[in-house]
Amino acid sequence: MNRNMLRQAQQMQARLAKAQEELENAEVEATAGGGAVKVVITGSLRIRSIEIAPEVVDSEDVEMLQDLVTAATNEALEKAQAMAQNSISAITGGFKIPGLT
Repeated sequence: MNRNMLRQAQQMQARLAKAQEELENAEVEATAGGGAVKVVITGSLRIRSIEIAPEVVDSEDVEMLQDLVTAATNEALEKAQAMAQNSISAITGGFKIPGLT
């Protein structure tokens, strides 16, 4: 490997580390049930918060609440994964690197 390639690889590694750090602080949110349930997830796929509007809490229909939480969480995860992929692709130029998103 020549010096130029090595330098470029080191620069890419530094940019990737910075992008991963930024993803840990970045957030996406998703809602379900017209905003009755809101989920906030970080770019590193950690749930930051779940908010549930009091009016959707019904002991007679727990299944509906579970469905809303599941839907909002899945949508937030999809958004976070897309954000991570876009961030990594911007650095790698779309080149697939094993172990990265």
